[in-house]
Amino acid sequence: MKARVDDRGQVTIPKELRKKLGIKPGTVLDFNEQNGKLVAIKMVSVDPVEKVYGCLKTKVSTDAWIERLKGLN
Repeated sequence: MKARVDDRGQVTIPKELRKKLGIKPGTVLDFNEQNGKLVAIKMVSVDPVEKVYGCLKTKVSTDAWIERLKGLN
């Protein structure tokens, strides 16, 4: 696939690649050069809270956990 650089230095990523790679408006790409080639890497942000949200299956409240950790209970 080919794309042309416009007068502002911008390139339109072909639709097939955007769809295949999940590149949507707001997606951050990291550009670098490797052996004379332009490389674009899709940056994936992982929310550390979202990653572990719901991993503890318990009916104990957050306040009760904090009390236990502090040794108050």
